[in-house]
Amino acid sequence: MQDNATEVTAAGIARLAGVGRAAVSNWRRRHADFPKPVGGTETSPSFALAEVESWLRKQGKLAEVPLRERVWQQLSGHPDGPVTALTHAGCVLLLIHDRPPVWLEVSAGSDERLAEMLPGALREVFTPRFGPESATSAQSAMSAQATNSRTAESTPSAVNTPGPVHTPTADQSFAVNAANTPAPPTPPTAPMNPPPPVAPHPAVHTPTAPELRPSAPLLRGVAELAAELGARQTFEFLLGRHLDANPRQYTLTPADLAVLMADLAGPARTVLDPACGTGALLRAAATRPDQRLYAQDSAPELATLTTLRLALHTWSTVRGATGDTLRADAHPQLHADAVLCHPPFNERNWGHDELAYDPRWEYGFPARAESELAWVQHALARLKDGGAGVLLMPPAAASRRSGRRIRADLLRRGALRAVIALPVGAAPPYNIPLHLWVLRRPERAPAQPEVLLVDVGQFHGEGRGGPDWRPVREAVLDAWHAFGRPGRFTERPGLARALPVIELLDDDVDLAPARHLPPPAAADGAEQLTAVRELLGETLRLTADLPPPRTDTGHAARWPLTTIGELARGGALMLRTGGNGGHARVPVLTDHDVLSGAAPSGTLPESDEEAVLTEPGDVVVPVLGGGSVARVIDAATGGAALGRNLVLLRPDPAALDPWFLAGFLRGTANNRQASSYASTATRLDVRRLQLPRLPLDEQRRYGERFRVLDEFERALRHAGRLGDQLVRGMYDGLTDGTVAPD
Repeated sequence: MQDNATEVTAAGIARLAGVGRAAVSNWRRRHADFPKPVGGTETSPSFALAEVESWLRKQGKLAEVPLRERVWQQLSGHPDGPVTALTHAGCVLLLIHDRPPVWLEVSAGSDERLAEMLPGALREVFTPRFGPESATSAQSAMSAQATNSRTAESTPSAVNTPGPVHTPTADQSFAVNAANTPAPPTPPTAPMNPPPPVAPHPAVHTPTAPELRPSAPLLRGVAELAAELGARQTFEFLLGRHLDANPRQYTLTPADLAVLMADLAGPARTVLDPACGTGALLRAAATRPDQRLYAQDSAPELATLTTLRLALHTWSTVRGATGDTLRADAHPQLHADAVLCHPPFNERNWGHDELAYDPRWEYGFPARAESELAWVQHALARLKDGGAGVLLMPPAAASRRSGRRIRADLLRRGALRAVIALPVGAAPPYNIPLHLWVLRRPERAPAQPEVLLVDVGQFHGEGRGGPDWRPVREAVLDAWHAFGRPGRFTERPGLARALPVIELLDDDVDLAPARHLPPPAAADGAEQLTAVRELLGETLRLTADLPPPRTDTGHAARWPLTTIGELARGGALMLRTGGNGGHARVPVLTDHDVLSGAAPSGTLPESDEEAVLTEPGDVVVPVLGGGSVARVIDAATGGAALGRNLVLLRPDPAALDPWFLAGFLRGTANNRQASSYASTATRLDVRRLQLPRLPLDEQRRYGERFRVLDEFERALRHAGRLGDQLVRGMYDGLTDGTVAPD
């Protein structure tokens, strides 16, 4: 299991010892025997993992490195990089998952034997799971592209018409003056020798023996961890760690949103995600063993990891490919039951010049700034008749003038069935309310087409915790299912409305739901304002009954002091740091929740790492931001998982009062002396925070005062929120006429 070639950074050492990076820097300065760097750079050195473990254990800072932590350090320090290491780990985990006796056979003996025998064993698993490793899909894509180009060049109408000619009926015509409407964009003249498309490739290939040799120690450790956690859970843990270590590299689709999109698409035997990312959408849609899942992504590492992830998650057939979907579609002949997609937003270089004559532009040639409409039409082109597609879209795609003609044709022909405005914070970028477009491949043009417009922005969450997904899901699915039933859709003021398409076919073809939904019923608004005003009055009366304790002037106390680090070493309290794993259904207490006094609002990534769960009486301290904040966990918050950038202190009730502990940790001077400063952030070293040495009875006297102060602070915060809500409601009522000025 030990690997002397594995290196670990200062951040990895901090994770091993459960301390901040500042502590590791102090150890390097204060201890002459601290291991010397063996790699990295001067500003970011790396150290031999074996030497670090030995030093930490000798210093009493490490009892034993957990197996999962050791495997992660081996993976992150792999000589060929963490992506290669994670790919090799995923291959072996799939072998263990599908054919455990084969793994036992090939792993017996030396690392050289393992590397030599593993490729053959992997091929036996990959062929039935992913299909034969050949360029068939790539060649068919290139052949289809060439055929399309020849067809476009030989068809006279293709010169001026990017899609088939469609003559609308009188009910479906634009309500605009044709003389004042600019002509649709004309595709550029095709180049004499267009560049060949970049062919897609199968996402997973069998690594060779020389490629596997450096990974042999890691793979044995991965197998050992799989025996403890399970193959799928081990891969989820390692993948979750990798994604968390590179947050700016990947755009993730939240699990709750993925489930909602899969539910909107409905049951499907064949599902495609042409921009699969980390596979959240296909995972949400994978509910049956007889499904066929198709994935493609332009990032090779994402396509590979997602294909392996899906194979471990389900027994469905998985066809993954690497390549730019718009330029080189890996599944050109596919007619799927459902297409789910979280496409890249605001892409200028999506292939506008090369794809002018592509047959997918059935509803119009997208402008250079309308990459999202190119993805919409790609999704429709890959659906079978009657198939459903759900795409996550930026709100600008519903109203940009450059896309109004395509939006109009999507509406007239019944391809766009619903536009759903999500709350702010539903998915990255978290600062804007994204939309869901629900598509249907039309079997025939509807006689009187309608489109469903839904706005669930009212269910937004406070801060960075994301929306309240339960009412979001219920409201969206209830409206969507009612819209699909025969009969007239019952309008839901402020929430949902089925609008005849003819009413949207104007100069703008603006599909933003908020611009077309009627406001909530006036009676409901007035009753809600009255309830808010009464609650605000009760809260203000409560704050009057909870004044801060009277202050007495006196001299500063000269207590003997101790530190959190000393108390932890003496057993008076237990110190734990927040992590990245746990069960997806467990709410997560985030640093923002602690700072704002809110309920746990976070979610866990797809990982089976053991979470740190809070208990009543724990004290939680944020380590970033420079604020003096500490929160005592109560019965309502107990059981939540501890999020990142938080430290949990669990005092021994026989030695420490939790309110006494939390109160003194909030002292400004205490926080100042325990903080370190970087160029862009302040970090708190919790172990350096100080407490006075006082008898337990005296601690409880102080603790009671701190508890009253905390209750007073929470009442003030609640009153502020109610006041904001009342003021907003009054402004809205006065401006929409539901509240009279007198």
